[in-house]
Amino acid sequence: METFESLVRAEFRPKNTYLNTATSGLLPARTVTALREATELRAEGRPLDPLFENVEHARAAFARLAGVPVTRVAAGPSVAAQTGLIAAALPAGAEVLTAEDEFTSVVNPFHVRGDLKVRAVPLERLAESVRPGTALVAVSAAQSADGRIADLAALREAARTHGARTYVDFSQAAGWLPVDADGYDYTVATTFKWLLGPHGAAFLVVPEDFGELTPLLAGWVAAEQPWDSCYGPVAELAHCARRFDVSPGLFTYTGVHSSLTLFEELGVAAVREHDLALADRFRRGLAGLGHEPLPAPGSAIVSVPGLGGRQAELSRAGIEVSNRAGNLRASFHLYNTAADVDRLLDVLAG
Repeated sequence: METFESLVRAEFRPKNTYLNTATSGLLPARTVTALREATELRAEGRPLDPLFENVEHARAAFARLAGVPVTRVAAGPSVAAQTGLIAAALPAGAEVLTAEDEFTSVVNPFHVRGDLKVRAVPLERLAESVRPGTALVAVSAAQSADGRIADLAALREAARTHGARTYVDFSQAAGWLPVDADGYDYTVATTFKWLLGPHGAAFLVVPEDFGELTPLLAGWVAAEQPWDSCYGPVAELAHCARRFDVSPGLFTYTGVHSSLTLFEELGVAAVREHDLALADRFRRGLAGLGHEPLPAPGSAIVSVPGLGGRQAELSRAGIEVSNRAGNLRASFHLYNTAADVDRLLDVLAG
């Protein structure tokens, strides 16, 4: 009988101490195999039908992870591209509320419009800052810089009270934190971080009525009958969220589908328990060294002020972390162990 440990051990054999999932996750062995087979298929000139099918398999797997019908999931290339669709749908002068120092891809498309009012407040004050004139609240479920988790329940209630829509980026959460996409108007998640897929895919979840979005990037894949819509304007857009699709990177989505099967086998709850135990072990170890991380309870991301400058030294020692604004950012995921945490602490102590 396979266990959490045996499943993970079969999929990952990192050559270093990799504690940088918040930047990009490691590819499981099954995903490497799927990518290799996909490239061989194309190199040999065989039909690409299985790769197009993998786009739909990946979409369906993400829908299960997000707890929504597959008809509400659009496939695109990046968070910034998906945010752009939402930004384009807002009327001139609309107020967008977001958190200070939010990840750029979540907020910059609203700024470049030039005719929207973008208001940023401290993350802990986000819910209380929603007001009657707020059209949209855009925030990451877990902050990229320091791992702080947004109070999404309070935000959802405040937005409902004031008639604002909600846009939540789960890129730093999906894979270790439960995703309840049905609780928000729009959600997005890139797949190359905690979901352990290749770069180049981001799923957008939209309301059943599409939430006033316009499929600005629609090509032939956005049609109800894609293969009958390769020439001239699309006569009939897809009746589901696929109308917002961008022509997919077939290799990428083949890899994403393979990676998502691992989470369905392990269960996000088990991954979360594993990841948070390691993050808490690191926090306790830091206290013993006289360091205090930025407060981010219940997060798999730990950010330590003043230690970011040691990132290069740690990399030379075979330990991969990030330097974010002078802070050392370590992120713990399913392939990490207590030994990884202790090795990082040992080097920091030296």
